[in-house]
Amino acid sequence: MKALEPEFDDAVAELRSRRQFIRRAAAGTTLAVLGGLYYFGEDAFGQPNTERRPDGRLRVPPGQRVLQALRPMGGQPGSPLRKDFRLRVSGEVEQPVELDFDALSKLGPSEAAVDVHCVTGWSVLGARFSGVPMQVLASLVKPRAAVRYVIFEAAHGYTANVPLREALAPSSRLAFALDGAPLAQPHGSPVRAVVPDLYFWKSPKWLTGIKFVNLDQPGYWERRGYNNHGDPWREERYA
Repeated sequence: MKALEPEFDDAVAELRSRRQFIRRAAAGTTLAVLGGLYYFGEDAFGQPNTERRPDGRLRVPPGQRVLQALRPMGGQPGSPLRKDFRLRVSGEVEQPVELDFDALSKLGPSEAAVDVHCVTGWSVLGARFSGVPMQVLASLVKPRAAVRYVIFEAAHGYTANVPLREALAPSSRLAFALDGAPLAQPHGSPVRAVVPDLYFWKSPKWLTGIKFVNLDQPGYWERRGYNNHGDPWREERYA
C-alpha cells in the first residue's frame, strides 16, 4: 500500500468533504448540479421517487438525487489502453487465471441496464453497462465452498471488499462499455467492476485483479471511515 501513502491527506480531505455533503443532504439542502436544480427525494424532473424494484425497495434509495449521466469521481488512473490490460483472478479458487482484454471479452459479454448510486448522493438510473457477468467469471475459476468475499483490486493498490452474494449477483459485471461506447478513462477504462446493489465506490475503476477469499479484507475507503458493507437503502455511508 505504499503507493497510496502520499495521497492520505487528500483522502482525508475528500472524506471530510463527502461527510459535509451528506450532512447538507440530510438537512434537505437543494443543490445545483450539472446546470439543473435537483431536490433530494425527487427525480431530475421534480417527480417524487415512488417507483419500486422487484424486491420491494424504492428504486431511488434515501438521500439520493437522480442525474442523467455518471459523474467522474476521481481516483488515480491506470492505463486506459486495452493492450495493457491484465486481470489476475486468484485466491481460494480451483483454477486461478490471468486474462488479457481479448481473453476476457471472449468469456461471453452481455449488456445490463442497472441503477448506480454514489455515496455522495447522486444516482443514475438505467445505465447500460456491457461486460462479462461476474457469475461467468466465477464459473471459470470455480471458487471454493468456504469463499465469502470478493476483493476487487485496481490501479495503484486500490481495493474494495464485496460480500460474495453481491459480487455474484446477476447484475454484477466486469464492464468495458457504457451506453454503447467503450468506457472513457474517467469511468475506469478499459475495465471496471460494476456492483449496482452497493454504493459505487464498491465498483472499482481501472481493474487489475479479483481475489476470492474466505475472510473479509476491508478496502481503501473502508479503512478510511466508510461503511464496510455500503448498502444504499440502509444509507450505510460511513462507519
